[in-house]
Amino acid sequence: MSNEKPLPRIGVSACVWRDGKVLLVERGKEPWKGKWSLPGGGLEFGETVRAAAHRELAEETGIEADLSKLVDVDDAITRDAKGTAVAHYSIVCFTGHWRRGEAEARDDATNVQWAEVEALDRLDMTPGTAAYIRQAWQLLTT
Repeated sequence: MSNEKPLPRIGVSACVWRDGKVLLVERGKEPWKGKWSLPGGGLEFGETVRAAAHRELAEETGIEADLSKLVDVDDAITRDAKGTAVAHYSIVCFTGHWRRGEAEARDDATNVQWAEVEALDRLDMTPGTAAYIRQAWQLLTT
């Protein structure tokens, strides 16, 4: 049995704004199936994180956006009962404004919506997503 530990995986998310509302997707797969989140997914080998964010946004929603600003990089680490890490994702979040396309649920998304920031606390969202969105909103409005 190998003592090598798996490497963290890199994920991306896109916080897209149109007319003061943020684009959300309802996740169609685990983890967090059925919860609202930002469009996103995994980085592919040889791809930049920004290119991955654009690709994932298009694959899940059909939208194109100007993802010019970095919101944050965060880690999602799942641990077992003993505290041992069993999954580790480093997630790079970008934000920007809608350019073209009409949002529709594709790929891993089962539904999409444009939500007002004030409505975030009433939605069943993935952990940390509302904070990312509020942070992105501040970046774009200050």
